[in-house]
Amino acid sequence: MRFCQSFMTELYRHVGADCDVPAGDIGTGAREIGYMFGQYKRIQNEFTGVLTGKGLTYGGSLARTAATGFDLCYFTNEMLKANGKSFEGKTVVISGSGNVAIYATKKATELGAKVVALSDSNGYIYDENGIDLATVKQIKEVERKRIKEYINVHPEAKYTEGCKGIWTIPCDIALPCATQNEIDKESAEILAKNGCFAVSEGANMPSTPEAIEVYFKNGMLYGPAKAANAGGVATSGLEMSQNSERLSWTFEEVDSKLQGIMKSIFAACDSAAKEYGMPGNYMAGANIAGFLKVAEAMKAQGCV
Repeated sequence: MRFCQSFMTELYRHVGADCDVPAGDIGTGAREIGYMFGQYKRIQNEFTGVLTGKGLTYGGSLARTAATGFDLCYFTNEMLKANGKSFEGKTVVISGSGNVAIYATKKATELGAKVVALSDSNGYIYDENGIDLATVKQIKEVERKRIKEYINVHPEAKYTEGCKGIWTIPCDIALPCATQNEIDKESAEILAKNGCFAVSEGANMPSTPEAIEVYFKNGMLYGPAKAANAGGVATSGLEMSQNSERLSWTFEEVDSKLQGIMKSIFAACDSAAKEYGMPGNYMAGANIAGFLKVAEAMKAQGCV
């Protein structure tokens, strides 16, 4: 609490509801956001949506926690549908066991897939019967323990020290949701060899450039992080909207808006890729669509 308050005492001059709006990430959850928000409010003597990921009792948004995993599955589902595929009946490997991984597991399962693996910084679990999400949430969200505790509840599952081996587990769809550069060329080649046909990123840049080359070389569908995991930031925007309007939307309202946003993002990537002669290359599509949006805005405002 003291660290967060001290940090905000210096930061408050540089952020604001209509300026830069910080949000949580690795190591910064609702508790830390709460301490920083309280300090900002004390210093500025105002209630504004200056931080997102706040608690529900002081301006937070329902579905914000789940958004970082749901968005990934909504984007991936659109990508799969556009290529005649779906989550239904597919085996999925997900790295990580934080918010992104937990809620990606939940949504992928709801869409008909079987998630068989999760990890943390120490190692990974493999449950061929499908991950018991309730157990994972108890371990990670309530007890705040390591993922290896899973095998104490489900002894039929296997725990392996080290994280890289998770990508050797045969799967149809891989959703890296842990950290940067976690899939290298070697891991990507193993995924391709084992029949994985889609990789979609829930973490920030989890695939190395060499791994991405392997995806394209093997005709795998690839959902880049800059598009596939944009829903957390998008839902932060929805939280800011609610703060500005002094409203609180239901979980269903926020989730519906999130689905619409992710469908729109995929459509923009898909359209740009096709227009510029690279159909199916959603990384190029995301880059082009993002660049054009910024470039057109700059031209309209006389910035170029």
